[in-house]
Amino acid sequence: MALPTPEAGLVISYAYLWHHEQMAGQDEGRKNRPAVIVIATRNKGGDAVEVTVLPITHRPPERPDWAMELPSPVKRHLGLDDARSWIVVAEGNEFLWPGYDLRQIAGTDRYDHGFLPPRFFTRVLATFDELRRTGQAPLTSRA
Repeated sequence: MALPTPEAGLVISYAYLWHHEQMAGQDEGRKNRPAVIVIATRNKGGDAVEVTVLPITHRPPERPDWAMELPSPVKRHLGLDDARSWIVVAEGNEFLWPGYDLRQIAGTDRYDHGFLPPRFFTRVLATFDELRRTGQAPLTSRA
């Protein structure tokens, strides 16, 4: 299957590098996980798409304002498991699409799970933007 077009709200399979892992000297994500694209823009030269993704995790957040729980119907829509999951809005990874950390979903020829519902995605993006604006959401460059 061809790579999907990177669009805001698309949930991809991605080897996410946590900010604390990068600060400890790691340069590779340890696990493939779903991640939602929150920003996808052409770079200044117009020859590449710069993407920002937020990770999805089963680990409950240390601070409730740093993550948004995925509702069960949304998880089913995306084909994710039944365990509780959160989108971490307090950090992200930036990379040039498709990058070397984009992964196929195990047992499929797909790289994406589909899109978050627009209303839910709008809330995720607004929360991420607020944390980023106030300096509480570090971005890890994977370019």
